[in-house]
Amino acid sequence: MMPFPTSAVRAARILVAGDIMVDRYWFGEVERISPEAPVPVVRVMRREDRLGGAANVARNIVALGAQASLLGVVGADEAGAEVERMANEAGIIACLVQDPATPTTLKMRVLGRQQQLLRVDFEEGPDASCLSRIEARARELLAQHDLLVLSDYAKGALGGVQALIAAARDAGVPILVDPKGHLYQRYHGATLITPNRAEMQEAVGRWQDENELMQRAQALREHLELEALLVTRSEQGMTLFTAAGREHVDAYAHEVFDVSGAGDTVLATLAVMRAAGLGWTDAMRWANRAGGIVVGKLGTSIVTAGELS
Repeated sequence: MMPFPTSAVRAARILVAGDIMVDRYWFGEVERISPEAPVPVVRVMRREDRLGGAANVARNIVALGAQASLLGVVGADEAGAEVERMANEAGIIACLVQDPATPTTLKMRVLGRQQQLLRVDFEEGPDASCLSRIEARARELLAQHDLLVLSDYAKGALGGVQALIAAARDAGVPILVDPKGHLYQRYHGATLITPNRAEMQEAVGRWQDENELMQRAQALREHLELEALLVTRSEQGMTLFTAAGREHVDAYAHEVFDVSGAGDTVLATLAVMRAAGLGWTDAMRWANRAGGIVVGKLGTSIVTAGELS
């Protein structure tokens, strides 16, 4: 593999737009079962908040040495203030749209002895006025960036995704999308989408062999007018489809501990390498390595340039 392109990465400017969330972890000890119900009692010893969703993509971009701006919706609440604080602390340029009527998306996980026991989600979608503000802000920011990343977690921030893709195309900025669901027509005109194996099966149906996957992937890529389509396949690695054909890399992971946020790391690395001028195949190889490193960590985590190189 080619050396890590440090200078080019430092010059890369990437705009990340999408669903922002806080990943909240409560770590504790489990020593008894509750007398009220057959559930473990967790004595919380430590609390930690991490940037999640689109914010985790931005955090990974900065960790690799590139510049990241973050665009999305937060509420006028404690979690929203925490997003801004953590973003600033990480070196991310926060371009947040605040919606007093919508709480910041929050995923709270309770862990005992390093095992997740419970997850509680707090979420509501933004209204149409928020989506209009996101589009207007994106049009202002695109001229200052080399690449647009759209991180879709189906929380509503990308309800106007087609307008964002059109704005980026007008500005001549490539668009990388981490999709959600199976209705991929909404991503028509993007440069690349990165469905995982399950998402790809939702979109094109189950395939019997690699040849059938290639036929279905290429048909989808051409239908959506994409330059490339990358299917992330967990222990089977990653497969890239372009007009030139098919490229595949085997999984890099040595030990899988937690897959939370692994897709964010892959997307961020792919974006950084493309913004640094690498071709699709080389960018995929770096992204595969980063994904293999991050699944060996607990919770929503990052990979640094030092770890990757």
